Amino acid sequence: MELFYHPLSRYSQKVLIALYEKQANFYPRIIDLRDPFSRKEFHQTYPQARVPLLKTQDDQLIPESSIIIEYLDRHFNNSTQLLPQEPQRNLQVRLFDRIIDNDINNPLFQLEKLKHIEDSNEFEIKQLEKQLLAQFQRLDTQLTQHHWVCGDSFTLADCALIPCLSYSFQHLNLLDLDEIVRYWQQAQLRGAWMLVQEEVLLAEMEETAGIRGIP
Repeated sequence: MELFYHPLSRYSQKVLIALYEKQANFYPRIIDLRDPFSRKEFHQTYPQARVPLLKTQDDQLIPESSIIIEYLDRHFNNSTQLLPQEPQRNLQVRLFDRIIDNDINNPLFQLEKLKHIEDSNEFEIKQLEKQLLAQFQRLDTQLTQHHWVCGDSFTLADCALIPCLSYSFQHLNLLDLDEIVRYWQQAQLRGAWMLVQEEVLLAEMEETAGIRGIP
């Protein structure tokens, strides 16, 4: 398999966590969509030119982080099961995956863009921060009853949430949310995330202009 991704993209990090949890072999293809030459080359492979993208062994192209992880879960079943087989738990995991992507990761992307714009709308920034804090408070309540987001086992929902927390702790006041703090501490000790962090740190060292809008 080949994974087209960027290490500073949180959606890419989400898929990387799943790949490492699954102990799946893949060829990494780093794509920098800010580079016109890299973008043009990738566009020839995938006209939508969005990362992450998984190219399977039979040359099937699978976009979208959650769909990629579902594919991995179906084809690599001898390691961490990221989507529970029991229907009710499966539905809960999918629900929190969508909540985290739509109501946390995407607003974080908007927040990052606004913070890099001079004379940006402070009211809009405050509104985004307020919305994000409300979602984290909801997750904090959820985590009072669970070790991971949806229970005692690590799932797709955790693959989605963990990449969001590093930036969130830097820019939002989350220290009063005891369960979120506990969750972040345990997540940083997870082997799959530690491997992703190595790539992130290396990419950040190579960056000369900082992160500029990679969702």
